[in-house]
Amino acid sequence: MNNMTLAPQLQKLVDLGESGTDILHGELKNLMLDAERELTLAQEEEDRTEEAMDSMERKYWEGMLDAYSGIYQLTYQLAFAISDRNKLTNS
Repeated sequence: MNNMTLAPQLQKLVDLGESGTDILHGELKNLMLDAERELTLAQEEEDRTEEAMDSMERKYWEGMLDAYSGIYQLTYQLAFAISDRNKLTNS
C-alpha cells in the first residue's frame, strides 16, 4: 500500500468503530499466515534447488514472519494495557 488510503475491508472496520489495535491485530494475523505460506514455499524451493538465491528468499520470509510476530505480540500488550487503564478509570 503506497498511499494513505486504507483497503476497503479495513476502512469498513474503522467506519464500524473497531479499535485500531483490534484492526491491526486481525490484519497482522492475515499477514502472518501469508508469510508462513511464502516461507513454506521458499523452504521447499531451497530444498529442491539448493541455490543461494533461494536461501535468500527463505531468509526474507523468515524475517518478515519474525517482524509480523513481534508487532502482533505488541498488539496484545497494548490491548491488555488499554483494558487495564480503562478498568482503573471506570472504577
